[in-house]
Amino acid sequence: MWDAVHGRTANRLKGDVDVIWFDPFVTDAGYDRQIEIQLRAVIPEIDGSVKNQARMHVRNGDAPYLSATDAMRHWPETATAVAARRTDDGTCEIASPFGLDDLFNLIVRPTEQFAHEKHAIFERRVRSKAWLETWPRLTTAYR
Repeated sequence: MWDAVHGRTANRLKGDVDVIWFDPFVTDAGYDRQIEIQLRAVIPEIDGSVKNQARMHVRNGDAPYLSATDAMRHWPETATAVAARRTDDGTCEIASPFGLDDLFNLIVRPTEQFAHEKHAIFERRVRSKAWLETWPRLTTAYR
């Protein structure tokens, strides 16, 4: 999306691709690693990660998440808290607990937790991912 707005040809999927799912009964991280291996065998150019959001609250110091979309409410940025999935009938379903305005308006904004008690983590992510250098029309906004 940001490539298109910057007048660039869309790149094939690469880099930071996150595959999320939710099953409170399968919380072994080894299962996620097995899925990652299978994903790389099918699409080797994707160096993504697979995470069952049912266990991520432990790592993040939060109360247990209720669903994948609920887990996304605890992600650092509003614009990255967007997920898409293909449904059984072939349509695309979008989950975006903060809406799509920040994504489409090129705004990197911290979610509530990351605007306050976890703000240093938000700042490190913005720097380490070099978003502002890669897409110079992006802006940061703070709550």
